[in-house]
Amino acid sequence: MVHNAFDSLELISNCSPKIDAVASYGLKILLGCSDGSLKIYSPGSSESDRSPPSDYQSLRKESYELERTISGFSKKPILSMEVLASRQLLLSLSESIAFHRLPNLETIAVLTKAKGANVYSWDDRRGFLCFARQKRVCIFRHDGGRGFVEVKDFGVPDTVKSMSWCGENICIAIRKGYMILNATNGALSEVFPSGRIGPPLVVSLLSGELLLGKENIGVFVDQNGKLLQADRICWSEAPIAVIIQKPYAIALLPRRVEVRSLRVPYALIQTIVLQNVRHLIPSSNAVIVALENSIFGLFPVPLGAQIVQLTASGDFEEALALCKLLPPEDASLRAAKEGSIHIRFAHYLFDTGSYEEAMEHFLASQVDITYALSLYPSIVLPKTTVVPEPERLLDISSDAPSLSRGSSGMSDDMESSPPAQLSELDENATLKSKKMSHNTLMALIKFLQKKRSSIIEKATAEGTEEVVLDAVGDNFTSHDSTRFKKSSKGRGTIPMYSGAREMAAILDTALLQALLLTGQSSAALELLKGLNYCDVKICEEILQKKNHYAALLELYKSNARHREALKLLHELVEESKSNQSQDEHTQKFNPESIIEYLKPLCGTDPMLVLEFSMLVLESCPTQTIELFLSGNIPSDLVNSYLKQYAPSMQGRYLELMLAMNENSISEKLQNEMVQIYLSEVLDWYSDLSAQQKWDEKAYSPTRKKLLSALESISGYNPEVLLKRLPADALYEERAILLGKMNQHELALSLYVHKLCVPELALVYCDRVYESIAHQPSGKSSGNIYLTLLQIYLNPRMATKNFEKQITNLVSSQNTTIPKAGSVTAVKVKGGRTTKKIASIEGAEDMRMSPSSTDSGRSDGDAEEFSEEGDSTIMIDQVLDLLSQRWDRINGAQALKLLPRETKLQVKDELYNQRKTVVKITSDSMCSLCSKKIGTSVFAVYPNGKTIVHFVCFRDSQSMKAVAKGSPLRKR
Repeated sequence: MVHNAFDSLELISNCSPKIDAVASYGLKILLGCSDGSLKIYSPGSSESDRSPPSDYQSLRKESYELERTISGFSKKPILSMEVLASRQLLLSLSESIAFHRLPNLETIAVLTKAKGANVYSWDDRRGFLCFARQKRVCIFRHDGGRGFVEVKDFGVPDTVKSMSWCGENICIAIRKGYMILNATNGALSEVFPSGRIGPPLVVSLLSGELLLGKENIGVFVDQNGKLLQADRICWSEAPIAVIIQKPYAIALLPRRVEVRSLRVPYALIQTIVLQNVRHLIPSSNAVIVALENSIFGLFPVPLGAQIVQLTASGDFEEALALCKLLPPEDASLRAAKEGSIHIRFAHYLFDTGSYEEAMEHFLASQVDITYALSLYPSIVLPKTTVVPEPERLLDISSDAPSLSRGSSGMSDDMESSPPAQLSELDENATLKSKKMSHNTLMALIKFLQKKRSSIIEKATAEGTEEVVLDAVGDNFTSHDSTRFKKSSKGRGTIPMYSGAREMAAILDTALLQALLLTGQSSAALELLKGLNYCDVKICEEILQKKNHYAALLELYKSNARHREALKLLHELVEESKSNQSQDEHTQKFNPESIIEYLKPLCGTDPMLVLEFSMLVLESCPTQTIELFLSGNIPSDLVNSYLKQYAPSMQGRYLELMLAMNENSISEKLQNEMVQIYLSEVLDWYSDLSAQQKWDEKAYSPTRKKLLSALESISGYNPEVLLKRLPADALYEERAILLGKMNQHELALSLYVHKLCVPELALVYCDRVYESIAHQPSGKSSGNIYLTLLQIYLNPRMATKNFEKQITNLVSSQNTTIPKAGSVTAVKVKGGRTTKKIASIEGAEDMRMSPSSTDSGRSDGDAEEFSEEGDSTIMIDQVLDLLSQRWDRINGAQALKLLPRETKLQVKDELYNQRKTVVKITSDSMCSLCSKKIGTSVFAVYPNGKTIVHFVCFRDSQSMKAVAKGSPLRKR
C-alpha cells in the first residue's frame, strides 16, 4: 500500500545556468553548471553553524542560499561529481577526471588518460578508480597522497554505458548487454542482454551484489553475474537512474520519482511527481533530486510515523519490516510496536479466514495465551488468578480489543457472553460457529503447541523452586503472608501466586479440548501421558461425556488420582466381558490392564496395590503374584491381606511364590502354606470318613501338594502339624513329619506296618543316608538301614515300640526330639541295657576274634527272638534289603541281628573273605607312612587290599581316640 516514505522539499530554486551535476558535502550542496562553474549552497538560517554535531553532516529541511561561485572550475560542462568523504576529495568528470581537496577545492590531481571518459566507478574501500574511454577500461589507484597510479588497462567490445565495482571485478554495461570484467586479467564473461528501450543500468548494493536494469525490470545478481533470485523489481517505466536507501529502492523515471520496497514483492511505496528531473543523487540523510534549475530534497519520514501509517492502512507486513530498522537504543519501543502490529495483523488474518497465519502473528507478538483463547469462547478454561498485562501490548493500536481475558468457568457462562467486537445476536452465532470450526481449532493447536514448551518449562522450574524452599524450611517463608497454598491436581500444594503453573493449566486444558474436538484422540492421549497441567475437573467432565476412557485414565494417573483410575479401569474390564459392551471404548480393557497400572504403584502405595489386585487375583493369579514379587511388596503383608480378603487364594499365592523364588518365602510363610494344605486335606478326609469311603492310598491334588511340601521345604514346625493329624489315618504325612523330627524308627514302622509299602521305607532310608553321608558325622549313616532291618526282623516289637513312642510323643509337648544320626536303641531280653548299633568304620571297630561272628548272632539276639517267637520275620524284605544296599550296611552288625537259624549265603561269603591270602613282597608299601613293609608286623584292612605297619595302625587309632575325646578349641 502507498504511504509517505519521503517528504519532498525544494531546497534550491532558480539556479542559472542549467544544472549538470550535483554532490553534497556536509551541510552544503555543490552544483556543477553547464558553463563549467561550481556553485556552493548552504542552509539559509543563521543557526546552521550552531547545529549539533550529529546533524553537522546532514542536509537541512530548509531553503538553501548561494554561498559562493567558482567560475571556470571546469573548461567544459561537468558530467558528474562525487564527494569522497573518507579522503576529503571531490571527484569530477568533465573533459577529464580531476580531484580537488575539500573544503578549499584546490586541485591535487588530473588524470590526463581519462580525457574523453564518459563513465566511472569509485571503490572507496581500496581507493581504486575505474573509468571507461571509448572501448577501453582503465584502473587507477590512489596512493594516499596527491597522486594516482595506473594499475590496468583493458579493451572491451563496445562503448561502456554504465559501470560499477563488484568486489574484485567490474560490471560493465555496453549496448548489447552486461558483462563481468576480471580486474586482474581482463577476462570478460557475459551476464545477459540489456534492454532496447531504457538505458543499461548498473547499481551497486551495500552487500556487494548488483542490481541490473533491463527495460523496466531490475534483476539481482552476485559479484560473478549469477542470478540471485527469481523475484525482480518491476518499475512503472524504464528508470534513468536508481539509488538504494534501505529499506527502499528509488528510481528516477522520465516524469516522476518512484519509491519501492526492497522486500519481495517489491511493492510500490510512494510516487513523487517532478518534471524534467535530470539527476538522482544519494546523500547522508536524504536523496537529492536535480532538475534543470532547482534542487529538491527527499527526506525520509521517521520510521515511527511510517509504521503508524502502514498499520492504519492495513499494510502490516511492511510495518513489521520497518520495525526491524528501528535503532538498537529503541529496543523497547520496537518490541512494543512489533507486538501491537502482530496483534492487529493477527485479528485481520483471523477475520479473513487465514487462521494459521493469524496464530503465527499472535505467537510473534508474545501475547498472553489467554488473549488468543478469547477468540474461542467454547473452549472451557480453569478459573485462574493470572492477570495478563494488556498495557504492554497497546501502543499504536489504541483501537485494538482488550488483550486480557477474564477467568472462565463453565462453558455455558462463556458462550452466553458475546465478543466485545460484536453486539448482534445473529453475528455472534455466526462468529461462534466459525471460530469453532476445524480449521480454527487446528490453528489454535499449532499455536498452543509452540507456546507450550516455554510455559511448561517455567511451570516445572517454579514447582522445583517451591520444593527447594519447602525443603529448606519455614524460616524463610513463615513471615510471608502472601504465600498461602492450595491443593491442586494431586501435585502437592501450589502457591496462590503460581502464575507459571496456572498458565500451564490454561494451556494444557485448552489444548486437550482442541485435540478432542478435531478428532485427534491419540494426540490427546499422548499429551496426558507426559508431563501436563490439565485441569482435572474440566477435562474429567469432557472426557466422560465423550467416552474417552483411555485418556481419562491417563488424566487420573498423571494427577496421582489412582483410586479413581483403578475404579474406572475395573468398571471397563467388567463391561468388556459382556457382549453388550463390546464397543471401541471398552473392548481393549482386560484384567492385565489393571496389573499394568498397579506395577508403578508397588513402591509408593502397596496397600492400594493389594486392594485392587484382589479384583484380578483369581483370573490372573500368576501375573498378580509376579506383580507382588517384582514390586517387592513384603510377603508377610501380602499374605495377611490375602488371608483377610481372599483366603481361597492364599495357598495359591504362597505356592506360586515358592515356585518362582524359593528363597523369597520365609519359614513363617512356609509353615502357613503347609497349614493351609493340611486344613484342606483334613476337610477332605473328614468328608470321606463320614461317608466311610476313606482310603489311605487315595491322593487328592491338595494331598499331593501337601506331601510334596512336607518333603521339600523345611520352614514349618513338624510337631505342630503332627498334633493335627488323625490317629488312624494320613500315615504317610505322619511318617514324613516324624522323619523331620529324626524319629526314623517310628517313620519306618509306619511305612512298613501301616502303609505296608517297603519300597517307601527303602526310599526313606536312602534319603536319610544321603543327607547324613555329607555331614562330618556321616560315618554312622548306615545305621538307618540297620534300623529298618530290625523292624523287618521283629515286626511285633516294632509295632509295640511304635504305639508306645507315638503315644508319648503326642501326649508330651516337651519331649526332646532326637536329631538325625543319633544312636538307635534296640530292646534286649529282660529289660537289659540297650545295645549300641553303631557304624563301624574300617579297621577301627574290627574284631579280630573269629568267635564273635562265626555264629552270625549273639546270645542276646537269640534270647530276644525267642521271646517274640510268635512273630513272623519279614525274611524276604530282609534279604532284599541286604542284597540291594549291602554296600551301605556294616555286614558284621547285620549278621549279629539275624536269627541263629537263618541260613544265608552271606555267611559263606564271610568265611571266604576271611580265607583271603595277602602276599607281602619287597615292594609292598605302608599306606600310612609310605615306607616298605619289609619284615615288620603289619595289619590288613577289611577290604583285603590296604596294608599298613601295625605300629602305624596303632598310632592312627590313638590319634583318632584323642581327637574324639578332646573338643576343638575355638580360636
